[in-house]
Amino acid sequence: MRKEFTPKLFSLLKLGISKETFIKDSLSGLIVGIVALPLAIAFAIASGVSPEKGIITAIIAGIIISSFGGSRVQIGGPTGAFIVIVYGIVEQYGINGLTIATFMAGFIIIGFGIAKLGNLLKFIPYSLIVGFTSGIALIIFSSQINDFFGLHIAKVPADFIEKWIIYFKNFNHINWYSVALTVGTITIMIAFQKFAKKIPGSIIAILISTIIVQVFKIPVDTIESNFGEIPNSFNMPSFPHVDFNTIQALIQPAFAIALLGSIESLLSAVVSDSMIGGKHRSNIELIAQGAANIFSSLFGGIPATGAIARTATNVKNGGRTPIAGIIHALVLLAIMLIFGLYAKLIPLSCLAGILIIVAYHMSEWRQFKSIIKGSRMDIIIMLTTFFLTVIFDLVIAIEIGIVLSSFMFMKRMSESVQVQNILTDTVNGEHLFDDELVDLPKGALLYEINGPLFFGAARQFQETITNTNQEPKIIIIRMRYVPMIDATGYQSLKEIINTYKARGINVILSGISETLRKDFEKNALFLIIDKKFVVEDISKAIELAKKTF
Repeated sequence: MRKEFTPKLFSLLKLGISKETFIKDSLSGLIVGIVALPLAIAFAIASGVSPEKGIITAIIAGIIISSFGGSRVQIGGPTGAFIVIVYGIVEQYGINGLTIATFMAGFIIIGFGIAKLGNLLKFIPYSLIVGFTSGIALIIFSSQINDFFGLHIAKVPADFIEKWIIYFKNFNHINWYSVALTVGTITIMIAFQKFAKKIPGSIIAILISTIIVQVFKIPVDTIESNFGEIPNSFNMPSFPHVDFNTIQALIQPAFAIALLGSIESLLSAVVSDSMIGGKHRSNIELIAQGAANIFSSLFGGIPATGAIARTATNVKNGGRTPIAGIIHALVLLAIMLIFGLYAKLIPLSCLAGILIIVAYHMSEWRQFKSIIKGSRMDIIIMLTTFFLTVIFDLVIAIEIGIVLSSFMFMKRMSESVQVQNILTDTVNGEHLFDDELVDLPKGALLYEINGPLFFGAARQFQETITNTNQEPKIIIIRMRYVPMIDATGYQSLKEIINTYKARGINVILSGISETLRKDFEKNALFLIIDKKFVVEDISKAIELAKKTF
């Protein structure tokens, strides 16, 4: 098995894991498991599903991603990024639709890994990532207003604008106990982040708020009042009925889950690499992420990916092998089986406080501010993705963001390609080409192309060469710095050759590498230009030009 498709755990077990490392990883896994509990519950509720689905996802995905992934320290589970997508799918297609979409997304992510797209996903522009991440953060914050203020709105709309219209209509029903619990939760979490970083402030906040609510019988919404009991057992894996129409309807959200999950998991792996000085294996990481989503859906879970915050917590607490991720999942399983009955008492306003902190950290406002001061193209990509995510839909935002980024990239690439016309009267005796003395015969034109001749630059190339005011006897096109030519580039090259041939003007191609020569054969270029006019260097091209006159 090739190394890039070997799970990190397998490699580490082969090398041997010391007793000291195992103990450190186990302790880190214990802490991360405790931290993950309220997040798993909160993400599930915010996504419009019952709380146990978040815990199930964290358990199943946590074990699979750590056991078969390509990162040493990655922690898998539900994340805030999926809230928008999951809520929308549940709203439109129900829980069964979510299960099918997650199942399909798992196979798509595995396909990404097998096709070795792990490295390519890293090239998605940072401005696009900041745009939709900041948009998701704003949506998560907006989704918690109902529980923050205790408004008791039975059905909050999915649409951002409609949501705030409903909120403003109900702000006269504020429950100040809920506000106090939310603010208290936020205060505790901020305090623990500053003064006791290794103690999970979210768990302390949950314990304090739950005890206060139960002892003093404070009238606020709890998990039990809104969702009932939290099961302390696993259901057997099952899958709903699927037909072609359902698959057709859910293919777009499935791709959105797959793309977002792939991006976030690889981002998390890259961040953790920088923290431990390691190097993850992108493609096997994607395959593990895909498998995690498949099995999560079979057990009734929701989409899962690498969780940046929990992964960072793992590293900071000494986790250095996938054992920590497996222990974290087992801790969650133990909590669900033993203490699941008590989790129903958690106030929703406390979970709202936790998610508001999550939204703040996701907002990346510093990066947002930095990009706003940057280039115009990056600003356009980021703001377009941000507003599309908030106002319309994350799926549309990612699709348009990627298309827009591609066009921006093509524009930049086409601008980087130079097509230079070297006139005869400026050449003779001058060092225009490194240390070469170029002696062009009179009536010859010489063009130099620097950069890939692809569809983004093909039009510029064609216009530059054909729109000359001179009537040359021969044209030399020097291509020593052309690494590749795509189909559009070849078409432009053929049109140039044919245009000049029709006028009785020969075209000589110079600086053609062996690779380009083979491509010329494949693209039938030699059907319109004689092979003798395709040469390796400029001296042969000039010699041929003199003989041709």
